[in-house]
Amino acid sequence: MEAASGREAPAMMHSVKPALQSLTPDPARYTRPMSITLTPAALERARNYLAASPGRIGLRFGVRRTGCSGWGYVVDLAEHTDPEDTVFDLDGVRVIVDAASLPLVQGTEIDFVKQGLNAQFAFRNPNAADACGCGESFTTQPA
Repeated sequence: MEAASGREAPAMMHSVKPALQSLTPDPARYTRPMSITLTPAALERARNYLAASPGRIGLRFGVRRTGCSGWGYVVDLAEHTDPEDTVFDLDGVRVIVDAASLPLVQGTEIDFVKQGLNAQFAFRNPNAADACGCGESFTTQPA
């Protein structure tokens, strides 16, 4: 390795760089505690889904453009993680969030609610400024 001046860098510089790299966390994998949470009911439902689905490693949680307000939640079982994903370990259940969705869902509490014959995940998202009348989508405050 050559220094900027074109001369060989001291041998010590070669050994410091790997040491610094090992201390630097990978920002795509760094998880902030409590950024996404699951209620006990959601945790139980997620565990049941995962137990019935061999090969699945966790829940993928994110958003996609949809509905009259702009963003709709997406929850699915994940088979893998991508390098840009953030992975939250919540009492043994992995919640995997893609980089584009994270700013829109950070701080969200995921619940699992039953109403009569219906049961579904419900979301308490501090970033949601408003929701459409049918409840399919939400919008955020402009930056």
